[in-house]
Amino acid sequence: MTSTIQGLPVSKLISVSVTLTPSAAQGTNLNSCMIVGDSAVIDVVTRYKSYSGLTAVETDFGTTAPETLAATDFFAQNPSPTQLYIGRWAQAATPGQLYGGPVSAANLLAGAWTPVTSGAFFITIDGVPTSITGLNFGAITNMNGVATVIATALNSASSGATCTFNATTGNFEFQSGTTGTSSSMGFLTAPRATGFINFTGQPTANDTMTIQGTVVTFVASGATGNQVNIGGTAAITQASTLALLSASSDANLVKMTYTSVGTKIYITSVATGTAGNAYTLAHSATYPALSGATLSGGTGTDVSAMLAGLSTSSGAYVANGIAAETPLAALTILDGMVSFYGVMFAAGTANVDFTDAYALTIAAYVEASTQKHLFGVTTNEGAAITSNDTTSIGYQLKHLNYLRSFAVYSSTDPYAAASYFGRGVTVNYNGSNTTINFQWQQTPGIASEILTTSQSANLDSNRYNYTAQFANDTAIIVNGYVADGHYIDEVWNSDWLGNRIQTDVFNLLYTAGTKIPQTDAGMHLIGTTIAGSCQQGVVNGFLAPGVWNSGGFGQLSEGDFLKQGYYIYQPPISSQALSDRAARKSVLFQVAAKEAGAVNDVQINVTVNQ
Repeated sequence: MTSTIQGLPVSKLISVSVTLTPSAAQGTNLNSCMIVGDSAVIDVVTRYKSYSGLTAVETDFGTTAPETLAATDFFAQNPSPTQLYIGRWAQAATPGQLYGGPVSAANLLAGAWTPVTSGAFFITIDGVPTSITGLNFGAITNMNGVATVIATALNSASSGATCTFNATTGNFEFQSGTTGTSSSMGFLTAPRATGFINFTGQPTANDTMTIQGTVVTFVASGATGNQVNIGGTAAITQASTLALLSASSDANLVKMTYTSVGTKIYITSVATGTAGNAYTLAHSATYPALSGATLSGGTGTDVSAMLAGLSTSSGAYVANGIAAETPLAALTILDGMVSFYGVMFAAGTANVDFTDAYALTIAAYVEASTQKHLFGVTTNEGAAITSNDTTSIGYQLKHLNYLRSFAVYSSTDPYAAASYFGRGVTVNYNGSNTTINFQWQQTPGIASEILTTSQSANLDSNRYNYTAQFANDTAIIVNGYVADGHYIDEVWNSDWLGNRIQTDVFNLLYTAGTKIPQTDAGMHLIGTTIAGSCQQGVVNGFLAPGVWNSGGFGQLSEGDFLKQGYYIYQPPISSQALSDRAARKSVLFQVAAKEAGAVNDVQINVTVNQ
C-alpha cells in the first residue's frame, strides 16, 4: 500500500481570487419595430410575438391579414430585417380562452385517443363549473378530430364555446362563446360532480334547503348558525346564502365549493370522480329551485392530462376576456412588456380600423413618452395631394409640430410606413459609414406614385413622404421628413447617440468594481467615455467635422470649427456646488455634436461657350 504526500497548499504563500465583473447592460433596441394589429391571433395575455421572417408571420396570420401585408412591406427591404414584433390590439371585446400546454408526443397519436369512448373533464366556463362528459373518440383519426368531439360537447354545455387544435404549436385551445370582462375559461381538471341552487324567486320564512344532510334554514331576521336572512330581493338572499356556504366549516358543506353566477349558486364537489354524484340536494318549498336530487357529472375517463390543460405547470395558461380597448391602451400595455423603437398599426382591411383620430392620440403619446419611439402612419386620402389641404393626417401632424411622427402617402398600400421601418432597423450603428438618408431609398413591393409637379408640391407642403416615379425610370422615397420638418434619420440617429452615451456611461459606473471618484480624474473617465460614444457617431457617418453654428459653451463659440465632429465640456470639480457633491452627482457635461447631414437635392449650373 502506497500513500501520496501532497504537501502544503500553495495558497499558504500565494493566494489568488478570481472575480467575474458584471456583464455590461444593453441599451434600448433602436433596431426594432412593433406592428400593432387587431386580428384575433395573438391573445391578450401574450400580447405580442417576435418574428425573424415573413414565413412565420404567414403561418400565424395567413397571407391576407393586415399584419401579414404590413410585415411583407417590412421584410421586403434590402437588406432584409431580422426581427419584427407584432402586437395585439383588442379592437373588439375578446372571449375568455384557455391555451393548453404542448401535448406529449404519445398523445399526439390517434391511437392514444381511440380507446376512450366515454372521456370527460371539468372546466369553468364564464364562471360556471361545467362537467364535460360522454366524449367518444373511437372514430377520430387525428388531433383535429379530437378537437371536434370536444367542441361539440363544449357548445352543448355552453353555447358558442369551442375547442381547436393548433398544429403549429401542438396544443389545444379552448374558447368561450361570450366576450368581455365576464368571459373566461378555467384550467381543466378531472371530472367533478356539479349542481346548482337557483334563486329565481324568494323563499319564505322557515323554508329549508338540505345539502348532503346539512339543513340550511331561511329566516326573516336574526340568522344564526346555518340560517340565512331573507333579503329584500332574491339577489340579496342569494348573496347571503353564498356567504354562509363559502365560509362554513360544516363537515358536509366543506365537501363542495360554491360560485355565484346570475341567479344561480353553483355547487362543485371537491373530490374528483364519481364520489360527488352521491351528494344530495333537497328543499322544502319552491324557492330556491335545485338542479336535482344529487350532484351529477363526475363520471367518465379523465382526459384533462392528455389535453395538457391542467395548470401553468403543464404549460397551459388562461386569457380572460376583456372589454374593447383603444389603440392607445394597447400600445401602453405593449410598451410595458417589450422594448421597441418604431411603431405603426395594421388593423382591419386597408387599415380601416385605425382612423386619423386614433393616429393623433398615438402621435401625442409617442411625443410625450419617456420610452423613445418613432411613429409612422400611412394614408391614401385624396386631400393629401390637393392644394390647400387642411384635413389629411399629414397636415394635422405637421401643425402639431410633432418630432416623433411621420406620415407616408401611398395610393395603393395602406401599410407603406412598414417599408420605412424595415429599412431603418437594418442600420448597424456599430459599423463604418452605415447611417442612411431616407430620401433616395427604395420601397420594394410598393407601387410608386406617378404625380404631377403640383401634386408633389402639395405633399411636400405637409411634409409627406412618398415613393415617386421619376422620368428616368427610377422610383425613390421623396423627403424623409418627420412632421416638424426634421428628417427621419436625424431623429433616429440622435436617439441612437443619446442612448449610446447613456448606456456607455452607465456601464462605466456599473462595471468599475470600485467607484468613479468625484475628482477631476474621475470626471475625465466619464468624459472619455462620452467621447468614445461620439467617436462611433463619426465612424458610422452620423457626425462629422464642421462649423458650429449654435450658441457656445466652455471653450466653444459659435462659428468655431469642430475638427473631431464633437466637443465635450467638462468643468473642473472645484466649480461644483457643495449640495451636488453631497448628493454624489457628477459635474454637468455638455456635448456639442455636429451632424454630417445628407444630400437630398443637387443644383448644378453649367455654362457652355463656343
